[in-house]
Amino acid sequence: MFYKIVRTLLLLVICSFFTFSSALAQPPLPDTIKITVKQAEDQFLKNNLQIIIQRFNIDNASAQIITARLFPNPDFNFNNGIHTNDVTQGPAYNDQSVSVSQLFTTAGKRNKNIQLAKIGVEQSKDQFFDLLRTLKFTLRNDFYTIYFDEQSAKVYSDEISSLQKTLSVFKEQYAKGNIAEKEVLRIQSQLYTLEAEYNNLQVSIDTVQSEFKLLVKAKPVAYVEPAYTYDLDGKSIVELVPYQRLLDSAYTNRFDLKLAKATLDYNNMNLELQKATAIPDFSLSLNYDKYGGYGTNFLGAGVEFNLPFFNRNQGNIKQARIAIDQSQVQLQSQQDKIESAVATDYKGALRLEKLYNSFDPQFKQDFNHLIQEVFNNYEKRNISLLEFLDFYDSYKTNTLQLNTIELNRVTSLEQLNYDTGTGFFNN
Repeated sequence: MFYKIVRTLLLLVICSFFTFSSALAQPPLPDTIKITVKQAEDQFLKNNLQIIIQRFNIDNASAQIITARLFPNPDFNFNNGIHTNDVTQGPAYNDQSVSVSQLFTTAGKRNKNIQLAKIGVEQSKDQFFDLLRTLKFTLRNDFYTIYFDEQSAKVYSDEISSLQKTLSVFKEQYAKGNIAEKEVLRIQSQLYTLEAEYNNLQVSIDTVQSEFKLLVKAKPVAYVEPAYTYDLDGKSIVELVPYQRLLDSAYTNRFDLKLAKATLDYNNMNLELQKATAIPDFSLSLNYDKYGGYGTNFLGAGVEFNLPFFNRNQGNIKQARIAIDQSQVQLQSQQDKIESAVATDYKGALRLEKLYNSFDPQFKQDFNHLIQEVFNNYEKRNISLLEFLDFYDSYKTNTLQLNTIELNRVTSLEQLNYDTGTGFFNN
């Protein structure tokens, strides 16, 4: 009896050990992050590394203003004698000479350098806010893409689950000789096709999830579940905003356009600086020599500057003029791109809005009910296998198209926000 109890306890311990080991061997379930688009933006602004890096560029540019405001340091020179053949005035080491000189810039070079540094800060800020605009656009698009792709994935998941049950029943019926093998193979073929499409969709979702998590600096193993409740059914949003208002907003708020203007200002100021550089700077000096050639305790003053006979900074002045012409063309090109983008995306957003609003909001709910009735009727043999699969294909295709159209409509609003640099359609 004692041995039986010991053996039973030993078996329980062994089973418990393997159960515990199996639990340890299982990979941890990923954290699920339920997040709204507003919460995603807040985390992005706080944690995104690209934004943090770009902020340092603004600080670096600001430091250039400090450098430009500093005056040149004075030069100091000291000489002490070592050896001389003339000993009438004593040993050579008794002779010392000292000189101090100060460089003075002319033609307002210092102020022009300060202005260039200030424009450089504005350029860094424009680059920062343009990067912010671009990354926000990517963040919001990823958010909506994940949400609607997940809705499509649910369609696949439900259909695959339903067909798996159907296939199991069909195999049992085929084994009993109640149905033909071709019906089993047809269901099996449809199931494999759906599983392959579902896998491709999951790969796409994982890719967008990865980009989204990098933007908000979430854990790589986490799973993002977008909380999206905004209803666009029957709403005319784009139609209420005139095209000219969007274009004016783009001219006012697009930081890439401001950057192009700042670049033109920078090149104009640089031309003034290069012209000023052609005017020589000068140095004033004060010299003292204890045993100078004109007697003891010699004190002298001097001035030094270049004679601009050959080099009058002609090359740099020409390059500065070319840079102005180039930046003017770049500014015009940027304006043309903005006009084209706003016009094209505005038309596209209007078209998608009209298309989406033309659908009956009740259609999706009715169609979901219909597919359930189709499945019930097929189980009762009221419809054929081909009719059953045809209804399933139609259901899947229409549901995926509706998800795609709604995603395209939402992202078209985000595209207009991106084009105008303004959150006209944020929700």
